[in-house]
Amino acid sequence: MESGFGSDFGSDFGSGGGGGGAGKLDPGLIMEQVKVQIAVANAQELLQRMTDKCFRKCIGKPGGGLDNSEQKCIAMCMDRYMDAWNTVSRAYNSRLQRERANM
Repeated sequence: MESGFGSDFGSDFGSGGGGGGAGKLDPGLIMEQVKVQIAVANAQELLQRMTDKCFRKCIGKPGGGLDNSEQKCIAMCMDRYMDAWNTVSRAYNSRLQRERANM
């Protein structure tokens, strides 16, 4: 059987096992899958930005390994970046909740 977007899409989103359920999509399932995809994309973006920023900040001359000061710098940079990301995320989510409550 061919593996590709078309065949995966049909098996993931169909509501029944046979032809009788064809054409019926479960909106709850679709929303959950979209939420998972968004969460994965956000995690990938976080990791990429953190890697880029901390590499530029901490690695003066790339080589075969990291010395002790580079390892400490990377660890501290990543911790600070994650703390800042979490702070911004919490503030953003609380603002969204307040705005939804006021609608």
